[in-house]
Amino acid sequence: MSEQFLRLGVPKGSLQDATLKLFAKAGWKIKLHNRNYFPDIDDDRIKCSLARAQEMSMYVENGTFDVGLTGMDWIKENKSDVVVVDDLIYSKVSNRKARWVLCVKGDSPYKRPEDLEGKKIATELVGFTKEYFKSIGVNVDVTFSWGTTEAKVVEDLCDAVVEITETGTTIRANGLRIIAELMQTNTQLIANKEAWEDPKKRKLIQEINMLLQGALKAEKMVGLKMNLPKDKLEALNGSLPSLNSPTVAELQDHNWLSVEIMVEETVVRDLIPRLVEFGAEGIIEYPLNKVI
Repeated sequence: MSEQFLRLGVPKGSLQDATLKLFAKAGWKIKLHNRNYFPDIDDDRIKCSLARAQEMSMYVENGTFDVGLTGMDWIKENKSDVVVVDDLIYSKVSNRKARWVLCVKGDSPYKRPEDLEGKKIATELVGFTKEYFKSIGVNVDVTFSWGTTEAKVVEDLCDAVVEITETGTTIRANGLRIIAELMQTNTQLIANKEAWEDPKKRKLIQEINMLLQGALKAEKMVGLKMNLPKDKLEALNGSLPSLNSPTVAELQDHNWLSVEIMVEETVVRDLIPRLVEFGAEGIIEYPLNKVI
């Protein structure tokens, strides 16, 4: 390894808490310090730094960080030449992709992006927005927004905004209307190209990715453990959901079996009553930290 540690960039801001929580589930405790951009991590192979998600891809590209987490949107905005190791579908609100959308006032006459010819657009995603309107042949004035972007169109400081949303709640609360979706985005694990070519660093990056993905997968699943009459297993086994196949063990009473499965959390409310109908008893549901 060219250095004795892997330099990891942790996104500061809206993604920070969700990222620290994800790393904790994956097995790494990252401890922040007040007014300090260098958190502690309980792994001597890794050195952490905080950076804004908007700038992360540039730091990874120039080698300040070996690996980092940031949105696909900012990689495109910065046109950064980095290795995209994998998608990590998580955010500050939910485990789903966010959207960059074009919004106007609710009572605005504008219905399509083409209606904004010659108008003023405010956004934090300036470069990508300019490219979008250029690609559809619409001439607009795109200006950078330092925050509270939704309010600018309400206050008539611009004609439309390009803003990111997960649920659309804030946009609707400000009386805005979405007229186009420009891009979907999610967090990505990215690596510096030279670091990726270092076998030891690549191995550690891949291990980090594997455990992060395992933690994300576990968030959607639970374990179920139960006692089941032996004579009911054959009838139930063919339709019993599980990651691969159920774990089955005999109990001291040979008429009963211990059965354990991992399932999507969304099916549990329908599955448990069905298991009870088949005679299952002592059903225990428990959370999972990682599913690899």
